[in-house]
Amino acid sequence: MLQAIGLTKKYQGNVALNNLNLTIEPGEIYCLLGQNGAGKTTVINLFLGFAEATSGEARVNGLVVKPGDPDVKKFLAYIPEVVMLYEKLNSLENLDFFSKIAGFNYSTKELQEFLIQVGLQPDAFYKPLGNYSKGMRQKVGIAIALAKNADVLLMDEPTSGLDPKATNEFSDLVIRLGKQGKIILMATHDLFNAVNVGTKIGIMRHGILVHEVLASEINASDLQKLYLETI
Repeated sequence: MLQAIGLTKKYQGNVALNNLNLTIEPGEIYCLLGQNGAGKTTVINLFLGFAEATSGEARVNGLVVKPGDPDVKKFLAYIPEVVMLYEKLNSLENLDFFSKIAGFNYSTKELQEFLIQVGLQPDAFYKPLGNYSKGMRQKVGIAIALAKNADVLLMDEPTSGLDPKATNEFSDLVIRLGKQGKIILMATHDLFNAVNVGTKIGIMRHGILVHEVLASEINASDLQKLYLETI
């Protein structure tokens, strides 16, 4: 379970996040919407332990998140807007390296299976990451999350810059992960994708979660209207 309890973050007196209360259960895909500066990335950074809460708590599987805490990190995987991987290594080498850092030692066949699960074409396995498209890099990032056996995937604008085909492939993959019981928190500007992929949608403004709706109970047009009224 992913929980925010009265979670607040201030930077030099400026409130970036104000008293967030949020619960995300296994199998849920929570899409967090809002303009730049609304607090979306701050939420993700607090769950990752990249920043320390001013007050309140961020919890992962009941554990309070503290910067650098390895007990919490083992449950988490992070998919940023630009996945940072080693450009000169191929996908198998990157996957092997990052999974070993997490304490796992897989055979080549097992590494290949992770890449197949995320839809990476086998002819790309041995090509340097410097030759990959953004969509291909995102798939390797998710393969690393699977190899780490992470319960929670935190995503920050993961579809930004992807073409429609790559966005569709990424969305299908996220839905499959949700069905496997993963907890997914995704900060995004893509309203259409939020409706199609998410189970819950939150809209933030000035560090406050203003609206929370079930994706099954709203269409893209109504969500756009609500979003524009909110911001």
